[in-house]
Amino acid sequence: MKIKSYYCPTVEDAMALARQELGSEAMLLNSRPTPPEARHLGEYEVVFATEMASGETVEAFPASPPALLVSAAPGAGDRLSTEVSELRRELESIRRTLTRSAFAPPQWLGASPDLSNAYAALTSSEVSPDLAREIVHCAESRAGTPGGTPAEPPHAPLPRSPRHREGAVFHRALVEEMESRFTVQPMLGRGEARPRIVALVGHPGAGKTTTLVRLAVNYGLASRRPVLLLSVDTYRVGAAEQLRSFAAILGVGFQVLETVAALAQTIEENRGKDLILIDTPGLAFGDLGESAGLARFLSSRSDVDTQLVLSSSMKSADLTRVVDSFEVFRPQRLLFTKLDETGSFGPILNEAVRTGKPLSFFTTGQRIPEDLEAASRSRLVELILAGHCGRAQSAA
Repeated sequence: MKIKSYYCPTVEDAMALARQELGSEAMLLNSRPTPPEARHLGEYEVVFATEMASGETVEAFPASPPALLVSAAPGAGDRLSTEVSELRRELESIRRTLTRSAFAPPQWLGASPDLSNAYAALTSSEVSPDLAREIVHCAESRAGTPGGTPAEPPHAPLPRSPRHREGAVFHRALVEEMESRFTVQPMLGRGEARPRIVALVGHPGAGKTTTLVRLAVNYGLASRRPVLLLSVDTYRVGAAEQLRSFAAILGVGFQVLETVAALAQTIEENRGKDLILIDTPGLAFGDLGESAGLARFLSSRSDVDTQLVLSSSMKSADLTRVVDSFEVFRPQRLLFTKLDETGSFGPILNEAVRTGKPLSFFTTGQRIPEDLEAASRSRLVELILAGHCGRAQSAA
């Protein structure tokens, strides 16, 4: 190996000289500002190396501005190659250690594949690590407690081996534990009060308007009950017109209201309706203060079912922030939209468990009114666990 140092005004000049003298195979080893005592030779010292042909000896070249050649001592190339190889081995060892640390399962899981797989399924679906740990531990206790899991159907085929039987018992315990952590209330209105009054609140783009239309069709018109659509969304240009168009297609009543007082009066005037659905403006964090009056009205009415509409495609941290900020409206239930736009359903479980608020409905696509379904425990658990299996198959 031949090593040369060049002193040049710029590193680019040194690279050009190295390619000219050493060829295109020249390898840059180091560059640094020139020490003060050699500054007259150039601003930068740049070191290059190239392989020597068989039998070739190191030649001495006289230094000539703007570049100075320094010949390598015999054996320097071999030592450098050895040091580079050792450095690469050390870096590879560090990389493997970091990889094992990052992806190794927590030590508390022990050697149980059931616990490890369950924890991986939950966390890969973005269930919070603390909640996932609690669920796995409690599922383990359920699986080991007589009577802690539901009995198998009388004609269910037996697992093929004790290991399969244990895995099936733990899976049932895991599903049961997850379902016990949250509640669902796929309903509109509060109790038996009539009319059923429902207000949808949420962040911009959550899908409140289209969800409101789905609810009107599936839980109003389908039962041949009189429905009234109200809009207090005067923020977005054309927002009320979109809902007006839907109301005209459905043949239901529609009104745009600009004040809370007008909203209260309209509700009183339409007590004969069976279902009143209220569309509100999408409120970002900075807009919540402007809707303080609406928030006070909805939170104080015992006959209004306020439901918080949330996009399931949001990141978990953002979702938590939105839920907390809309607490001023005192929503009774959480309604999640756009389940077709995400593969991680753990944040839904996180918020349902954290807030203790029931889940009401899910929207699962763009079709109106078809893509609406009542929330259920089994459906959410299935989405979380099936999502993990799908990602595992894709990775394979």
